[in-house]
Amino acid sequence: MTHSDQPGNRPLNKALIKTTLSSLLISITGTCVAQLTAIDDPGDAGFIADRLARIDTVMHSEIAKGNVPGTVVLVARNGKIAYHKSFGLADVDSKTGMQNDSIFRIASMSKAVTSVAAMILYEQGRFQLSDPISNFIPAFANMTVMSETGEEGGTTIAAAVNPIRVIDLLSHTSGISYPFIASRLQQTYTEAGVIDGLTIRDVRLAEQMELLAKQPLLFEPGSEWAYGLSSDLLGYLVEVVSGKPLDQFFSEEIFAPLGMHDTYFYLPDDKADRLVTLYADIGEPGVVVSKGDESNIKLDNPRYPVEGARSYFSGGAGLSSTALDYAKFCQMLLNNGRFGDAQLISRKSVELMRSPRSDIDQDGSADFGLGFYVVTDLGQGRELGSAGTYSWGGAFNTSFWLDPEEQLIGVIMGQVRPVHSNINNRLRTLIYQALE
Repeated sequence: MTHSDQPGNRPLNKALIKTTLSSLLISITGTCVAQLTAIDDPGDAGFIADRLARIDTVMHSEIAKGNVPGTVVLVARNGKIAYHKSFGLADVDSKTGMQNDSIFRIASMSKAVTSVAAMILYEQGRFQLSDPISNFIPAFANMTVMSETGEEGGTTIAAAVNPIRVIDLLSHTSGISYPFIASRLQQTYTEAGVIDGLTIRDVRLAEQMELLAKQPLLFEPGSEWAYGLSSDLLGYLVEVVSGKPLDQFFSEEIFAPLGMHDTYFYLPDDKADRLVTLYADIGEPGVVVSKGDESNIKLDNPRYPVEGARSYFSGGAGLSSTALDYAKFCQMLLNNGRFGDAQLISRKSVELMRSPRSDIDQDGSADFGLGFYVVTDLGQGRELGSAGTYSWGGAFNTSFWLDPEEQLIGVIMGQVRPVHSNINNRLRTLIYQALE
């Protein structure tokens, strides 16, 4: 036996050492750059610069075609902001240019924030996800279900067998729908005065949720998936359990720890001029200033974040934010609930939230977790990406996605409803094709 063959004096396994050091570096990097760091060279984040610049070409093209007046795009990898640019105009009439800190109505991107708020309380032991929400909001104790009779237009209403549980609100399996979505409940909601969540009227979350409790459900809770006011009700649950208005809870428990200083339900006066004008794509060349009635989502006033009563805190649709603020929220999730020195939720909660639970398209495969759509099979996804990527978007042409495998964040902010461009999906392709 030679000296090098003796125990404790084995030849160095360079491949093993390299792998170990790489894993350690990734771990350390994820901690050190948790707060998002802007970089000059996209190569430092693993991107090919000239390929990433293809985003510029596509954004300019979409604006030239009149599909969108302007956008802001942010791309980050391993905690490094490799791309953060603004394009076009925030307001066409005044020729106000889009800026990186322009503020957008993010609509349903609010849902992910509300989901995290609920998980914060869950981790404090305030409830279990399997608890009926009627334990906290008694008005939802005796729900009914509206079913079709088989006759044209015929329906029947019967007592629900299952209670709505907290997890049903997180996974959109509660049986609650939206007034703007066509369903057998649409007319019932409209006649009752149930709103989608965006209004300048003097409306309170508590009174709207009490009204919602009097409406029937689309199906037995836990049996199917349907998009709806589940997140608004979840936000009300946060209010009831925490004893705080939803805007206060968000500010103290999420926005302040993450440094999200430009995210609000209603903008302060000194930031109102940064709100991007809402436009509508009416199917002709160019866009027009939205009046709020061009699509199925009816707005009594598109200026709701800066005008009116400012009293309804819609956990499903009410927030306005910037690309950078929302990227901080995304980075916290990629960091397994941690951002800087703040641990908002645990690694296990993030793991549960991005685990597929319910079936959006009723194809027999779960693809929606607790607040996010999840790519479960790369081949079935039909586009570039990674299995395990989770995402969502907003009605006014905003979207985000998180790729844990690539440690990648993509955020795009626009402000058009309805929109006939597929700019958000194309952006994903442009980002993935630029990876080294």
